[in-house]
Amino acid sequence: MSEVLGALPPESTQQAVGYPSLFLLVALGALVPVVPTGALVSSAAVVAFHQASPLALLLIFLTASSAALLGDVTLYWLGRRGVRSRNGSRWLERLRGHAAPERLEQAQLKLAEHGVAVLVLSRLIPAGRIPVMLACLLARMPLRTFVRGDLPACLAWAVTYQLIGILGGALFDQAWKGVAVAVALTVLISATPPVWRRLRRPRPDPPGKHA
Repeated sequence: MSEVLGALPPESTQQAVGYPSLFLLVALGALVPVVPTGALVSSAAVVAFHQASPLALLLIFLTASSAALLGDVTLYWLGRRGVRSRNGSRWLERLRGHAAPERLEQAQLKLAEHGVAVLVLSRLIPAGRIPVMLACLLARMPLRTFVRGDLPACLAWAVTYQLIGILGGALFDQAWKGVAVAVALTVLISATPPVWRRLRRPRPDPPGKHA
């Protein structure tokens, strides 16, 4: 079974199917923040690491970063339409649904202090992208300014998750094992901040304590 999973299809097949699929999935994941785009990039990097072509990893980087930028810009453009609309927009409401009020407040403070530089960190911190994007929308940041800040953010994001995939690929000779490790690492990275915030929340006092 492991020999079947570890075998990779021909590189020509991967290039014809894999890169367009990766682009579409990452772009979709930017628009619908439920797709695990980091895990997709890391898994693709594992497969590229086991290829003979030295350009495979570069193509993964270019595909992932450009798709992430396209998705972010499209979502921001849709959000700006919601901000300008008198009755709001379903895209803007969906964005609000993915950002806790306290996270949005923190993002607004950081945006006021650091400007577009906060966009770079927003993509590297799990669940940090949407609150910062909402803060930019509510601050009525021009689309051109958002793109200027989001470009290095997407590049840094693609490099980070690609390095995770390279690490997984370097640890094992069989690609499927590297993919499993890369996915596990990305899930752990994504799950750690919410769990940590939940543990740090002050517990409500039991009834009658202050009576």
